[in-house]
Amino acid sequence: MNIYVNCNACKDGDGTKESPFRFINDAAQAAAPGDEIIVAPGIYREYVNPKNAGTEDARIIYRSEVPLGAVITGAEEVRDWEHFEGNVWVCRIDNGAFGSYNPYITLVKGDWYFGPFVRHTGAVYLNDRQLYEVQSLKECIEGKVYIHSWEPEWSIYKWYTEQERNETVIYANFQGKDPREEKVEINVRRNCFMPSENHINYITVSGFDINKAATTWAPPAAYQDGMIGPHWSKGWIIEDCEISNSKCCGISLGKYYDKGNDHYFTNKHVKSATQMERDAVCRGQYHGWTKENIGSHIVRRCHIHHCEQTGIVGRMGGVFSKIEDNHIHHINNMQELAGAEVAGIKLHAAIDVTIRQNHIHHCTMGIWCDWEAQGTRITQNLFHNNHAPSEDIPLVPGGMGSCDVFVEVSHGPTLIDHNICLSKLSMKLASQGCAVVHNLCLGPMSSIGSGSDMPLKNGTMAPRYTPYHIAHRTEVAGMMTFLHGDDRIYNNIFIQNWPVKPEETKEDMGFIMVDNQVQGTGVFDDFPTYDEWIVPFEPDNPEPNMFVMQDYHFGKLPVWINGNAYFNGAAAWKKETDHFVNTADKVYVNLVEKDGQYTLDTNVYEVLGNYTTSMIDSDVLGEAFEPEERFENPDGSTITFDRDYFGNHRSLKAVPGPFATKEAATRSLR
Repeated sequence: MNIYVNCNACKDGDGTKESPFRFINDAAQAAAPGDEIIVAPGIYREYVNPKNAGTEDARIIYRSEVPLGAVITGAEEVRDWEHFEGNVWVCRIDNGAFGSYNPYITLVKGDWYFGPFVRHTGAVYLNDRQLYEVQSLKECIEGKVYIHSWEPEWSIYKWYTEQERNETVIYANFQGKDPREEKVEINVRRNCFMPSENHINYITVSGFDINKAATTWAPPAAYQDGMIGPHWSKGWIIEDCEISNSKCCGISLGKYYDKGNDHYFTNKHVKSATQMERDAVCRGQYHGWTKENIGSHIVRRCHIHHCEQTGIVGRMGGVFSKIEDNHIHHINNMQELAGAEVAGIKLHAAIDVTIRQNHIHHCTMGIWCDWEAQGTRITQNLFHNNHAPSEDIPLVPGGMGSCDVFVEVSHGPTLIDHNICLSKLSMKLASQGCAVVHNLCLGPMSSIGSGSDMPLKNGTMAPRYTPYHIAHRTEVAGMMTFLHGDDRIYNNIFIQNWPVKPEETKEDMGFIMVDNQVQGTGVFDDFPTYDEWIVPFEPDNPEPNMFVMQDYHFGKLPVWINGNAYFNGAAAWKKETDHFVNTADKVYVNLVEKDGQYTLDTNVYEVLGNYTTSMIDSDVLGEAFEPEERFENPDGSTITFDRDYFGNHRSLKAVPGPFATKEAATRSLR
């Protein structure tokens, strides 16, 4: 059955085409499996709280009748501004207008939040751009540049809030613009489209513009909200939507709400920050965290931008999902929020998640897979400008730094293949069990060890034990700290694109400090080959003593590195036997944008010449050590890397990098 919604209808109706509902949420209360809610163009200032689930064979579909014509927003317009002083105006809003959730009292705070502690979930928007919050009326009047902002020219637009009796008072510096003549909105609602109950399964949301909500900070052991998301459900499809201007997260793939463990460290302190994470994983079994009940979502062809924590966030609820063909950009550029949960895509427990063919740029971090990136595949993505636009912009206090791909404290198998990584830091592998195959990297692969242990005040490091799982399942198989290594690095192109700075001038990138600015695999020089590593465990050795074996059981794991190409001074692993190194020619890679199309201008394939190397497949990559799981597809089938970034066929003699041929590198990337 079709259910119709039109906010411009002359009166509220019954959902028929002749007499449509005026609010989407009214349709959401009536919809049953197999129904399609068709929403006419217009602005829907409401919170949609779906009541009923669809089924795998009969989804409930919410569709914008005109693509992006229906706008669901958590904001309200404010027109009754009064001039206060200079460029500053003031409005007063009765607190009753906010109901039980006042964003101008609610602070952005919680576990793993390290940023300024006076940030509210509310926000002020001038012509769809968020103003910068300050902590005093004086700062609002001054309207100075915020030195940490990645967009300093906009950071002079300020707002400040305080409470007076039963009113929320908002001051805003519009820099000479008259707010009575411009479009000015403020956050009012916490979410736009998100069920309040668990297991509202098999929902499709297609073609909506979803924007401006007072979302809360979303750390991994707490309830995670976003402007839109499935909460704790299975089988959602979010497609062809534009999602922008969330105070914290755009899309949340979620985590269950657990009152006893919600923001545990912030509220109680008595357990370590990582112990509460282990607790959250183990408690998941009581909340139905299985492949049959949770995850398997699809997020595709969405335009996600100008959110200040993440474009997409998820902890456990995103398992077995696909995130593909999205354009994600300008995430956390205001630099008003900081902590360990900031990225274009930030996922914990991305078990069997495929992240492919996305265009991710101008984010403080591109993709961050934290804990249990088991069966995760990051493939065919274009990354660029995921770093501050100028070295003169200091890292915000509490910031984590920037890179294209960060894999943290996971045991793998994690597959990173056929990506184009053009930012200053391509990858950080504070993890083990990663396979890096057929990528093009301009920034170094950094910090192999740091981040996998937690520094203590006495200067020692506390190991971080994290879970691994039964293959292609959520059930926990065990927990272990990190030995490092167990990585495979095959058939990549590494180009030293930025000069190596003297030690005293190295760029501080926060938690992901660039500890090896030299591009390439030389950072693995002190890791053993498999043949070296296996010697103490050979069956013909004397009967092993478990205490003697401790040194071996907690030693570095082996690495496998071959078939890579190195340019402009990029360094090869000293034990790599088949590789291409060119030190004579200057190699360049430039990303060219014209009319929304992106192409590469590069001479790397001319310099590479006729060099080819071996084809890679799952059998070559083998098993990740701790979970004893192959680098394979989620259904257990073998991956053969016989297709390139575009899906072109690759011959038996493989060219390093993401393209099968020199000619393919000239095609439009996006």
